[in-house]
Amino acid sequence: MKVLIVLTYYRPHISGLTIYAERIARALAKRGNQVTVLTSRFDPRLPLEEICDGVRVVRVPVLARLSKGVIMPSLGRLASKLVKEHDVIQLHLPQFDAAGVALRGRLHKKPTLITYHCDLELPPGLFNRIANLAVLAMNELAAIFTHGIVTYTDDYANHSRYTRRHMQKVKIIPPPVVLPTISADEKAAFHADHNPKDQRPVIGMAARLATEKGVEVLLKAMPEVLKYHPKALFQFVGPYKNIIGEEQYFQRLEPEFRKFEASGNWQFLGSMSPAQMSAFYANLDLLVVPSLNSTEAFGLVQIEAMMNGVRCITSNLPGVRQPVKIHKMGAIFPIGDAGELAQRILEALDHPDYLQQANMDFSAYDPDKVAVQYEELFAEIDAGLRTSP
Repeated sequence: MKVLIVLTYYRPHISGLTIYAERIARALAKRGNQVTVLTSRFDPRLPLEEICDGVRVVRVPVLARLSKGVIMPSLGRLASKLVKEHDVIQLHLPQFDAAGVALRGRLHKKPTLITYHCDLELPPGLFNRIANLAVLAMNELAAIFTHGIVTYTDDYANHSRYTRRHMQKVKIIPPPVVLPTISADEKAAFHADHNPKDQRPVIGMAARLATEKGVEVLLKAMPEVLKYHPKALFQFVGPYKNIIGEEQYFQRLEPEFRKFEASGNWQFLGSMSPAQMSAFYANLDLLVVPSLNSTEAFGLVQIEAMMNGVRCITSNLPGVRQPVKIHKMGAIFPIGDAGELAQRILEALDHPDYLQQANMDFSAYDPDKVAVQYEELFAEIDAGLRTSP
């Protein structure tokens, strides 16, 4: 099967969406499918075309950036060519250009699926409000043209403004999650490099530094935690400087970052490889996911942490709360409530015997199993198209 995957950003850009797309692309290719990713050349240093882990990546030149999006005048021409050459199409939304590709898929009777990752809520500002409305309109058109919509959980599907309008097309498939296994020596080396004073507890957050991630909620919770654990170390993994559309957010929080860095309680670790992420999780006592709105739909990092035996303290957002509920590894706190977050952190640190009740079955997230479900869904759609007039 020839699979065309279309999304605005692909690796090396880092986000939950791009990590998901990379994992499913690799898994489909590993199963013998011919996979092509059509994406933006968001960094002009990237090649226009290359093979990455058995996946063909085709990048479209970018004329200009608009907020968190890009303008790609030649995308339509390339999309028309590639849709004709492939058997099935997977679109990752939110994405401004998805409607045009979905329409091409429908016109050529190619099974077309949307993987819907989250609602779009850009940072405040008049321009962002206009951009938000434009993307929402194009996403609605994509939903009309597509044959099916995949999302992560029933919880999110039942609450998202987007999926609620198109429930007849919605299919639930768990996200692909995989990390390399590391040795005890690799775990110890990471600890020596990033926590040489052996501070405890270590509380982590893994994300882009973006408005919807709620980093300020964690910052506001820290003083209460530090009252009882003055040597606690809070480690932030992920890109945090010059994030597209988030520069003002970093500037607003920077004084707090500097204050906690000076006291030795905060570290920015930057972006890390999959093996480094495994070592990061293995050295944590807790992972915090304080997300604020439906731009967050699940939080792959929760499953990654739990696979390493680490509990998560997460906000009570639809979809985002599901890993804690399913695997009984952590606690949920009210959205945006720093005081409650601090209390849940302190309670978790006082009760380390959580693994007795935990559900450690993570087989549903095996990328191969996820790929099989996509293949079956594409086959079901194709059979329907072949019998329709």
